[in-house]
Amino acid sequence: MTLLTVWPESGPEETLVRTSDPEEIATTLKEHGVRFSRWSVVDGVTAENALRAYEDEIARVSETEGYGYVDAMEMTPADTDEYRAKAVEFRNRFLAEHTHDDDEDRYFARGAGVFYLHIGDKVYAVLCTAGDLLSVPANTTHWFDMGTRPDYVSVRFFHDDDGWIGNFTGSDIATRFPTFDELVSAAGSGM
Repeated sequence: MTLLTVWPESGPEETLVRTSDPEEIATTLKEHGVRFSRWSVVDGVTAENALRAYEDEIARVSETEGYGYVDAMEMTPADTDEYRAKAVEFRNRFLAEHTHDDDEDRYFARGAGVFYLHIGDKVYAVLCTAGDLLSVPANTTHWFDMGTRPDYVSVRFFHDDDGWIGNFTGSDIATRFPTFDELVSAAGSGM
């Protein structure tokens, strides 16, 4: 279930907004230049077939936003040392607040992840699930959590093939908010 939760930047003690309504999510995020939309989900998608499966949607976004490079990434849980090491490395890479010089557009073809957008004096946690496309504008402070057992296929859009370079703020704000695992657990319990 896609979920938007908004808190004051001071911490999650007070919830300002909590909604799973896609229209309300899109409207709330649009006020800050963040694009959110939903695509139909294709069953059985992998990193190898995602670009073909979503060819029309990818072409439309690439043309509209001027993206020149698109790829697909996959994390599938496995009980191996290689998966565990890769999961820790990938998760830790973006858990601290940072910005990018380019937009960060990601479509979740399978699985989930949470983008935390620190905009003004609020934090917008967007729990993205299969079918969600989120575009974080360049220079927006944010962090991303894929959980302790990442499981997703995502399509990533780039203006050039250098990808995203994180410009880390040095802030510890990310440590004060619920993690992916905590948000998913709370969403499942109806909180």
